[in-house]
Amino acid sequence: MEARRLRWDTLAALSSSSKGRLRYCRHWLQDEDILEGCMSPLELSPYSGWVLDRVIGQSDQEMAPSGSSTPNESTPVTKQPSLEITSAGKQGFSPLSSTAPSETKGNDDCGLLEMDQEFFQAVLPSKVTEVEGCIQMYEEMHRLKGKEGLRQWQEQQEQMVRAVYDLASEQLKRFDELKELKQHQEFQDLQEVMEKSSKEAQGQQEKLKEEHRHRAKVLNLKLREAEQQRQCQEELERQRKEEGQERLRRLYSIQEEVLQLNQQIDPNYKHKDLPRIDLSAYSNRGNQICGLVSGLIRTTSEKGFPTQADVANTERALQEMRGLISRMQQEIAAAVEEKRRKEEEEAKQKQKELQKKEQTKAQTPAPAQQAGGKQQKEGLQVKAEESTMQWYQQLQDAAEQCVAAFSGISNCKDNNEVKKIKTDLQKAATIPVSQISRIAGSQLREIFDKINNLLSGKTVQSGGRSVSVTQHPQGLDFVYYKLAEKFVNQGEEEVASHRDAAFPIAVVASGIWEMHPRVGDLFLAHLHRKCPYAVPFYPALKEGTSMEEYQRMLGYQVKDSKVEEQDHFLKRMSGMIRLYAAIIQLRWPYGNKQGPHPHGLHYGWRWLAQMLNMEPLADVTATLLYGFLEVCGNALMKQYQAQFWKILLLIRDDYCPRIEAITSSGQMGSLMRFKQFLEGCLQQKEIPLPKGTLQSSFWRS
Repeated sequence: MEARRLRWDTLAALSSSSKGRLRYCRHWLQDEDILEGCMSPLELSPYSGWVLDRVIGQSDQEMAPSGSSTPNESTPVTKQPSLEITSAGKQGFSPLSSTAPSETKGNDDCGLLEMDQEFFQAVLPSKVTEVEGCIQMYEEMHRLKGKEGLRQWQEQQEQMVRAVYDLASEQLKRFDELKELKQHQEFQDLQEVMEKSSKEAQGQQEKLKEEHRHRAKVLNLKLREAEQQRQCQEELERQRKEEGQERLRRLYSIQEEVLQLNQQIDPNYKHKDLPRIDLSAYSNRGNQICGLVSGLIRTTSEKGFPTQADVANTERALQEMRGLISRMQQEIAAAVEEKRRKEEEEAKQKQKELQKKEQTKAQTPAPAQQAGGKQQKEGLQVKAEESTMQWYQQLQDAAEQCVAAFSGISNCKDNNEVKKIKTDLQKAATIPVSQISRIAGSQLREIFDKINNLLSGKTVQSGGRSVSVTQHPQGLDFVYYKLAEKFVNQGEEEVASHRDAAFPIAVVASGIWEMHPRVGDLFLAHLHRKCPYAVPFYPALKEGTSMEEYQRMLGYQVKDSKVEEQDHFLKRMSGMIRLYAAIIQLRWPYGNKQGPHPHGLHYGWRWLAQMLNMEPLADVTATLLYGFLEVCGNALMKQYQAQFWKILLLIRDDYCPRIEAITSSGQMGSLMRFKQFLEGCLQQKEIPLPKGTLQSSFWRS
């Protein structure tokens, strides 16, 4: 309604404008004259003059018979106004516009009108009025027609607008209805899809729930079965462990008894007054039985627990050892009886020569000792030589004295200052040893200088702190001990994993040993304690010593009553022997080479000879000899030449068969590698340089 009101206001404003007051014809498109009349100013029709002439002519004819003047007088009078009216008509004069003449002709027209006004009023007042009325009527009629046409056109336009509006409204309604219908259909479709998917999801969920319940039942059954199996397995495992532990305890008890029985076979220290009895065969067989039992125990320890067959084998070995002891005792008893009988006979024969008999008795032990010495040379030893054991004991005593010397630093739990000094000294002594590598000779020299300065009492930098052994009276002994221990640990760990690392560690250790001999003695003490085979020394089982402690004495690592695996044990022993073999042949290149090596090759030659004079051990002897000769064989060959080759031949022809006789089939790996190394060296008549040897170019790097 507001729009319609605005449209009517617009139409009313247009109709009141100057153009709206013009005349319009509903057929203006077909008649251009009507449009021209609306656009041109208001004027009389071109035919108005003709009409006036006709009207005036008729008036003259009517007036002529009835006029009072003569014809001559009336003629001019009639023509003059005719001309004036004609001219006025030609000039476009209109009575409707006579009151608004133009400005340019206003004065003349006014004068003419004033002159002719009386004439027109007198002559033709009725005709002019009639014509003017006709014109006005004509204009009014045209105005009414235009107004009616405009009204009709407006009504037509309003009807058209209403029709278009109604049509647009109907179309908009249909469009809204169609859109609403489409949205409703889409909503219905979406709702149907959602309901369908919801039903499918519910069905799938129900199916999954059913499957889950089924699987849960199956899993519960399996879990119960697995739990039952686990319990059964645990019970079986517990029984197996109990039985295994019982068998292992049985093996240890058998081993302990075998070792104790083997101690009774001692050709070097017992029965020296029986020169005719040779106990070397019993000793060799006893050692073989001990080695067999020890090998069985190591093998079963690696596998876990011994089997009944292992127990049976060790029991058979025990029975054999008992039989061996019984036979030996019988032989000794027979020999004692024979000796007693001979002594009685000799006593009867020499009753008259008492003095001579006393001298004979005094001289009797000497031949016995000589005979015992011959037997010792013919058979292999079980224990180390007495001089070697004395040397070993001296080194251990020196180590214990050193520990006692720095007891103030060791027992510093309540003194934070001393504890801090202890930590700094230990780091300053051990960290440089850990940094030894084959990267460059200059770096190795820096490490050596740092260790040497520390031992010489100079201040060194460690961990951003200044450290010196003079900070504590016991600092030097503490650093000696920890440094020697660290060198041995490097052989046990680093050299065991990387064999070529033995040479840079050995050359630094040799240089420190040469300048600070006490470090070398402590190094040997730590080495012999962790690797008794470096003496060489086979510890014997003493009464009251537990098996775990005895295993530790042999060099094994025992943790939580569990002995380390044999491969790991052999690897550690080989690493320490390789480090020792490298030390005895190397010297610090920047030291004083005029004096002898503090622990040179002759110690290695002595170690090799003593190893070959002792009964071999399965796995251990072959591993140690192979590692020692691979590192030190070339240096020994150059030093001892022919004697060295004789030693190699002796090892191949005599000692290797002894090792093979006591080695089980599962322990042949180390022996086969050692035999291949010997065969290759004997064939080539050359011992190759060990891998990782420090060449002269290394020290220039």
